[in-house]
Amino acid sequence: MKMTQRPETGKKKKSSKQNPNNTTMNILQTDSPTSNLKRRRTEGKPDKKKKEAELPACRKRKGDHGDEEDFNDDSPRNSDGERMLQDSDDNDSPSAEGSETEYDAESSQSDEEDVGIDGQPDSEDSGHLSSFNRHLEHNLTKEEIDNQKGSKFNWVAPAIGMSGCKWTGTGKNILEDLNSNSFDGLTPKLYEHWMDVYNTSGGNDLNSPIQKIFFSLCSSYWDILHCNKKPFYLKALDDTSIMDAYVMHSLNHVFRTRDFVKKNDAKLSRAGESAGSDKFRDQGFTRPKVLILLPLASILHRVVKRLIQLTPSAHKVNVEHMDRFLTKFGSEEYGGNEENDHDSENKKPPKASKPSDYEVLFGGNNEDDFMIGIKFTKKTIKLFSDFHTSDIIVASALSLVNKIEEAGSNKEKDVDFLSSIEVLIIDHADVIAMQNWSHVHTVIDHLNRLPSKQPGTDVMRIRPWYLDENARFYRQTIVLGFYSNPDINASFNHQCCNYEGKVKLVCDYKGVLHKVLPEIRQIYERFHIDSIVDADDTRFDYFVKKVFPRIKDSDQGGIMIFTSSYFEFIQIRNFLKSQNASFCLLGEYTTQSDISRGRNWFYEGKRKIMLYTERSHFYHRYKIRGVQNLIMYSLPERKELYPEIVNMLDASADMACTVMFSSLDKFRLERIVGTSNAKRMVSAEKSVFVFCH
Repeated sequence: MKMTQRPETGKKKKSSKQNPNNTTMNILQTDSPTSNLKRRRTEGKPDKKKKEAELPACRKRKGDHGDEEDFNDDSPRNSDGERMLQDSDDNDSPSAEGSETEYDAESSQSDEEDVGIDGQPDSEDSGHLSSFNRHLEHNLTKEEIDNQKGSKFNWVAPAIGMSGCKWTGTGKNILEDLNSNSFDGLTPKLYEHWMDVYNTSGGNDLNSPIQKIFFSLCSSYWDILHCNKKPFYLKALDDTSIMDAYVMHSLNHVFRTRDFVKKNDAKLSRAGESAGSDKFRDQGFTRPKVLILLPLASILHRVVKRLIQLTPSAHKVNVEHMDRFLTKFGSEEYGGNEENDHDSENKKPPKASKPSDYEVLFGGNNEDDFMIGIKFTKKTIKLFSDFHTSDIIVASALSLVNKIEEAGSNKEKDVDFLSSIEVLIIDHADVIAMQNWSHVHTVIDHLNRLPSKQPGTDVMRIRPWYLDENARFYRQTIVLGFYSNPDINASFNHQCCNYEGKVKLVCDYKGVLHKVLPEIRQIYERFHIDSIVDADDTRFDYFVKKVFPRIKDSDQGGIMIFTSSYFEFIQIRNFLKSQNASFCLLGEYTTQSDISRGRNWFYEGKRKIMLYTERSHFYHRYKIRGVQNLIMYSLPERKELYPEIVNMLDASADMACTVMFSSLDKFRLERIVGTSNAKRMVSAEKSVFVFCH
C-alpha cells in the first residue's frame, strides 16, 4: 500500500442530616411484603427473639456489614423476607437484613496478610501496609484536592508485552516503583485459588507480563484508561486475562473491606463500652463498594460467571439463584455456559451471513437494560441481592440512568446504593459508546453523593472523607475498551479525580488499509478547521460546497453517503430534502420495513443516494448491494468497520471512495491509515491523499 499526494481539488446534590441525639443512623426493616418494599425508620426496638443486653454493642449494630447473612448463612430467620427479595424483579427495594447474630468465630489470620513477591504473604503486623489500607486511610489535604484540577500527563513509560504501546500518567511515575512480580494487597486465599483455577483449566496467561502489570496498576488504586484491549469477540485471550485481573481486584477489595470491618468489630467487642466506635472508621454510607458497567447482558453473564469461578471455594459453598441467573442472562451460543471461557473464545461460530465477531458479540442475550446485585457472605454468593446491601453491582449504564430518573420523580425511590462506590469498572467502553456514552456520564456524576435517606450504618464508623463529601477523590475508575474516543477521554479526564493519580495506555496503530480490496482507490480530502466549536458546521460547509456538487449533476446512481453520528445523519438528510434529491435512509431508528424497501430501491436504481450510519452498520452489518460511489462524510469510530464498508464497492465500475477528514479526526484516522500516515496527513501542506495498492 502506498500513499501519494496530489494538489487540492476545487443536575444539584441532596444532603443528609443527622440527629445529634442519636449516634446511629436509623435502619430499614422488613416485617411484611408491604413494608419490605418501602423504607421506614425504626426507634431501636429490641428484637422479640433476643434481648439487646444479651449481645455486645457492636454486635447489635445493623447496617453496612454486620448483618446476619454475612456470618450465619444457615439461619432460617430471614428466609421469608430474603426469598421475597430474591424473587422480585426489582432489586432496589430496601432490605430487611441485619438481625442480631453471633459473628463468625473464624477470623482467618491469613486474610489479614498480603501476597507479596511471588505470592509470598507479607504480614501487616510486620510493618507492611496493604495498598487497600494505604489508599483508604490516607488523609486528603485541601492542597491535594486543588492539585487534581490542574494535573497533567507528564511521564511516559514503555508498556511491557505490548508492542508500540506506552503508559503515560500524572504525578510521579508509578511504574518506576511498581513491582510487576508482586500481587500487593491480594489475600493468600484469593491468590491460591486464582492459581488453582488456571492450573485446573490449563490456562497459560496467569502471571503474563500484561496481566501482572495491569493487576499491579489496579492494586495501586490509580485511575486507569486501557483502550487497546482486543475484545473476546475478536478471539483475543488478552480480554480474559484483563477481565480476570479486575475481577480479582474487585473480590480482593470486597473481602478486605469485610475483613477490616470484622476485625474492628472484634476489637470493639473486646473493649466493650469503654471503646469509642469513632476510632474505627471503616465504612461508607451503604454497603456496595464495586460497580461494574457493561454494555450487554451476554457480557454480564460472562463476567459474573467468571467472578463466581474465581471466588474461593470456602466462600461459595452455595450460590443462590444460579438457575434464575442462567435463565435471565445465560446463552447457549458459542459456549456461553462453558466452564472455561478461555476455550469458548477459541470456538468457531457456525457459518452465517454476518462476520464472526458480530455473531459472537450479538449471538447471545442482547439486552442493554439490566442490573444485578451480588452479595458475599461466609459461605454463600447471593445473586440478585438487594442493591443497598450488595457488595458488587453489575449493570448497564441505561439501567442505572432509569433508576436515577425514577428516584428523581418518586420520593419513595433512591439510588443511595451509588453513594459509597470505591471501585468503578467500565468494560467494553467502546461498545457502550456505540449505545449512548452520555448515560455513563450521568452515572459517574451521581456516584459518591450524600445519600438522600438515612442508611443503616453507625455514623461513628463512617470514614471522615465520606462525611466531608470527598469520596469521589478516593474512588478508583478503570476504563477498558478496544479504542477510545473524545467522549471517553473527556469522562476520564474530567470526571475521574482520584487523588492517587491517573495512568492511560497510548498506542501506535498499523491501520486496516491492507484489508481493503486492492482495486479500490481511497481519496482522503482534508478540510481546514479553525475551532472545535465550529467543527460540525465546517464539515457540513465543505460537503455542501466541495463534495455535493460533484454528485448533484451526475447521472450516476448508487451513491452511498456514510456518517458516523446520528446528528450528521439528520443534518445531511435535511439538506438532501432541501435539494429535492433522490435518496433513501438507513439509520439506527429506521424501521425494518423502510430498511428493506430502501435497500431494494437503492439496488434497483430507484433511489440515487443512500444515507447510512455507523451505528446501523454496527448493529446489523448489512451488505448493501449496488454501491457505485462511496462518500465517507466522517470516518467510523470502529476501525474494523472501515474495510467492510469500503469493500461494498467490489462491484463498482469506478472503484473509488472519497473520505472527508480534519485535524480533529486524528484518533480515528490513525486507527485506519496507521499512526505514521495520520501524523503526516494532518500536518502536510497538501490536503488530498490517495491510497492504493
